[in-house]
Amino acid sequence: MRIDIITIFPKMFSWVLGESIIKRAQAKGKVKIFTHNLRDFTLDKHLKVDDRPFGGGSGMVIQAEPVFRAVEAIKKKIKGKSKVILLCPQGKRFDQNRAKKLSKCSNLIFICGHYEGIDERVRLYLADEVISIGDYVLTGGELPAMVLVDSIVRLIPGVLGDKNSLNFESFEGNLLEYPQYSRPANFRKWSVPEVLVSGAHDKISAWRKLQALKRTRLRRPDLIR
Repeated sequence: MRIDIITIFPKMFSWVLGESIIKRAQAKGKVKIFTHNLRDFTLDKHLKVDDRPFGGGSGMVIQAEPVFRAVEAIKKKIKGKSKVILLCPQGKRFDQNRAKKLSKCSNLIFICGHYEGIDERVRLYLADEVISIGDYVLTGGELPAMVLVDSIVRLIPGVLGDKNSLNFESFEGNLLEYPQYSRPANFRKWSVPEVLVSGAHDKISAWRKLQALKRTRLRRPDLIR
């Protein structure tokens, strides 16, 4: 997989892309991730990529031209089809199912908006999808892009050490994950549930399924159909 990120703050991604699972995934050759400074694609001699909104109003709007130029330049370097995603609070809310579908794409291009927004023509004529990570507003699309990269990359086959770990996570089968415990079995006045140290794998499996159902009913009843 190849992921390209268009942003006016490329340095924000250095720590995220250079640590943990994402770093290992790149080292294994499972994914290639590139950041692109939007200012490199403007025709303005001062490297300006924003301007005042038509019709008046506060703030500045990212112009369409540098965004189109950036995406078109990236596509020339890519073999095969690419999916262009605009990160915007007005988009469709991101979830695990969407992460799974995107993890099967060969090429993803993320556009990080900023300021008061991005020229509507980017959404209408350039983006294949508009995605939001929640019902709140951030200063830009950089953090949402990081969230998508992290959630997508870990789903690429061969990225995680234990391939079975993906089968027992929250939101798999519309259930939250069951409670997890580790050593010591007795910590202060709290003990691990006896079934988990019994060695009876069938009982442990049944207990986990029941706990996942109870937890989902209590915390996210909207997930249960």
